[in-house]
Amino acid sequence: MSAASTAARRRDDDRKLFEDTKLGVKGLYDSGVSKIPSFFVHAGKSTADAADLAIPTVDLGGVAAAGDLRRRAVEGVRIACEGWGLFQVVNHGIPEGVLEEMIGGVRRFHESESRRDWYSRDKGRKVTYYSNSTLFNVAAADWRDTLVCEMAPSPPEPQELPESCRDIVIEFSEQVHNLGLTLLELLSEALGLKPSHLKDMHCGEGLVLLCQYYPPCPEPERAMGCNTHNDGTFLTILLQDQMGGLQFLLDDQWVNVLPQKGALLVNIGDLMQLISNDKFKSASHRVLAKAIGPRVSIASFFRTSFGIEQASKLYGPIKELVSEENPPIYRETTAPGYLASYRAKVCAENRLDTISPLSSFRL
Repeated sequence: MSAASTAARRRDDDRKLFEDTKLGVKGLYDSGVSKIPSFFVHAGKSTADAADLAIPTVDLGGVAAAGDLRRRAVEGVRIACEGWGLFQVVNHGIPEGVLEEMIGGVRRFHESESRRDWYSRDKGRKVTYYSNSTLFNVAAADWRDTLVCEMAPSPPEPQELPESCRDIVIEFSEQVHNLGLTLLELLSEALGLKPSHLKDMHCGEGLVLLCQYYPPCPEPERAMGCNTHNDGTFLTILLQDQMGGLQFLLDDQWVNVLPQKGALLVNIGDLMQLISNDKFKSASHRVLAKAIGPRVSIASFFRTSFGIEQASKLYGPIKELVSEENPPIYRETTAPGYLASYRAKVCAENRLDTISPLSSFRL
């Protein structure tokens, strides 16, 4: 057996041992490791300096009623989605106390010994905890752990949620879902459509919370908190603590997303870029590993329901947005079909920072 084959087998064995602890990256950190396991090493990691730019900010105060404030918000959303693919929202209606408790609840869960009771890769469960959904499919894993809660359209029973964060997950998911529906109205208007258009397409029917925990890393220069990717969603709303580390790609330049207390970050996903026929841009982003921490974030993914009826629904460029002068750029696909294409591409290329599969749907 060659040295390369021996090393690969050893990495696979190490992955299995890591998985069997059911304690994730937090367990590694707690064990006092001074060097990260080889399957967390990102060879050729880019260390280029990132720019500090002012992220577009949209004030949602007063958007419930028609008038200048709503028109100003719609215009801000349009400019941000066409040029940046993301923006921050303030005066969004979710109390700061709810945001702080959500971050605290997620941290409590990830720092509890009982988290191992939730460790599972069973896709049939509405609530799961694991480290790296692609742990066994990519060459280098990310330095993070994840609690996943599928909260809409059919939320889990309260007892299916961890007690350490149960109440706040239920409260936060209700409030962020309402915010997402408001944003879909503004996005519809920014596309020149009636306010209910994207909601009528079921773009906000499904809500999944990805509650991420990034422990301090002993070798941050060799690791990634979350490798470069685009979200396979219509829309993502991100709540993050004040640790920083999130970056997005703008015109081939990495840009730091500096946390703003009380604000929420909104980014466009691949499926929104597809149905908008490239009018809105999906934002490529990543999270750096850091020697300090932990970093806690909650990504609220808005997608269609994966129920039998909606799973077969085809999504393509919205007909009101296409014409002879502006023909469709993409072919139709189902939301599950798009995600399956993404996962297949990741597995085939053995890395997470693969080019978005959106290109494979181009006509």
